[in-house]
Amino acid sequence: MALSDFTDAGSLGVTTVRGRGVPAPHGGAGEVFDHRLYHFVLAYSGWEHVGVVLGGESFTALAENLQNALWGLGGVPVEHRTDSLSAAYRNLDPDEALDVTRRYEAFSGHYGLIASRNNPGEAHENGAVESHNGHLKTALDQALILRGGRDFATVDDYRRFVDQLVGRRNRRREDRIVAEMAALRPLPARRTTDFTELVARVTRTGGFLVHQVFYSAPARLIGQRLRVHLYDDRIEAWLGATRVLSHPRKRGRKDGRRLHVIDYRHVIHALRRKPQALAGSIYRDELFPGTAYAEAWRRLSSALPQKDACRRMVALLALAHDEACETELGKLIDLDLAADRLPDARQLRGHLQRHEPELPVDVPVALTALASFDGLLAARP
Repeated sequence: MALSDFTDAGSLGVTTVRGRGVPAPHGGAGEVFDHRLYHFVLAYSGWEHVGVVLGGESFTALAENLQNALWGLGGVPVEHRTDSLSAAYRNLDPDEALDVTRRYEAFSGHYGLIASRNNPGEAHENGAVESHNGHLKTALDQALILRGGRDFATVDDYRRFVDQLVGRRNRRREDRIVAEMAALRPLPARRTTDFTELVARVTRTGGFLVHQVFYSAPARLIGQRLRVHLYDDRIEAWLGATRVLSHPRKRGRKDGRRLHVIDYRHVIHALRRKPQALAGSIYRDELFPGTAYAEAWRRLSSALPQKDACRRMVALLALAHDEACETELGKLIDLDLAADRLPDARQLRGHLQRHEPELPVDVPVALTALASFDGLLAARP
């Protein structure tokens, strides 16, 4: 038997530089990272898999992380137990709830799992994973103390930290895992759907709307209808069989106010033609690919007339785009800001490392003797 559960991880006090917009307590460098942990446990051996979940409890979060657990384990248990999944059905109308039920049944059928659930309000029926939740968060808290800090530069850095801790915990269960593996069934030939799909049209403004969040798209896709796959932490858009873009996923606000997720590479060509549009853009702050760029705009807009500030900021974004040097340029911008210099793309271009491809000087080419073709002609009947 395997058991799955979601547990709130707010008590860990983890912060990230690009978190969820809540100031960190005690003057932390990052922002409070509001998240849950998906926890998968084998009842006999205690082998576990942990996934960092950015949204709430949903079918998408369950399906994606459960599949990651099964493929990481390398086998399929006979039974999979969850709680009543009431959180996954919250705010769904009857048709949507029925759709989620059918999708979960199809998911379980794909893996040959017997799906069982606790009775509502009877958390002790999922006790094998409930107790592990507490032990896991205690272990994470102690590991964070030993690490000397709870700030992480990115969510991916935090995910690696969690994976490494879980890997060490699983190594201590090796003997029991080997015994339990003998009772697991083989994986199917492929994974199954672990996302929600919808169709969105790219508007003339260069983007599309998903659940009150506006996502940017390249200008070449204007007018196209895209199939959008919603995962817990990202969205992927497909045109036919080709994936054309990917964005981090945001959740719409309860007050209905529209949010924006903008990739500066999608709009840089328009900004080059009209740099001053940057100042009044409703999604200006979403354009900047890192904290260095956001701070550069703050300094430029404070020290220079608006026209000049916009031109210099757009030039920095254009340089990052043209030279594919977003991270390297961000470090150079940080150095300028630390020295109280206003960053200038023309000057910084000369400090970028050039990555010219090394081409061979001499390429030997063996030419086929023309007389050999006469032999082919002679061989024709």
